[in-house]
Amino acid sequence: MAIELLNPSHARAYRQLMLAAYAHHPEAFVSRITRRETMPLSWWESQLDDDLSTLYGAFVEGQLVGVVGLAFEPWEDMQHKATLFGLYVGEHCRGQGLGEQLVQAVLSLAEEEPDLNVIELTVSANSLPALALYTRCGFQQSGLEDCAIRVGEDYYDRVHMRRKVNRPDDPAGAAA
Repeated sequence: MAIELLNPSHARAYRQLMLAAYAHHPEAFVSRITRRETMPLSWWESQLDDDLSTLYGAFVEGQLVGVVGLAFEPWEDMQHKATLFGLYVGEHCRGQGLGEQLVQAVLSLAEEEPDLNVIELTVSANSLPALALYTRCGFQQSGLEDCAIRVGEDYYDRVHMRRKVNRPDDPAGAAA
């Protein structure tokens, strides 16, 4: 297993994995498969070549099986925070610690960003394994948004979480 930065050359594999994510867990993503499956490959390439976000992939035997992203804020007054997004590990690779390794890759990247103090995320309230993972990685709940996502006639709540960025030279973490 290897964690690597994704780039436009990974677009086909990224598209395939994310379409599976949208199909199997529509309550976990704002994007819908019906919209994303029509996007040309060039759109997927552009998602992997964006100055305001970085995506990591988990590879097993050369196959992309998991992803996570970190989005940076373009506005100067908000550049002290970033958003972890799009964490997904394929069904057949769950329970092997890949999700935690992906989150740790994002946390390591955040530590290298001198202006970054806080990482935020949202997660479906019904996704107990994801909530447990984020809690293990030091995230704490900062809010709850009821009926945040609608899939068909069903509504799903979203938990807002945040974590201070720990610096190697400051084990207590940065002030937020």
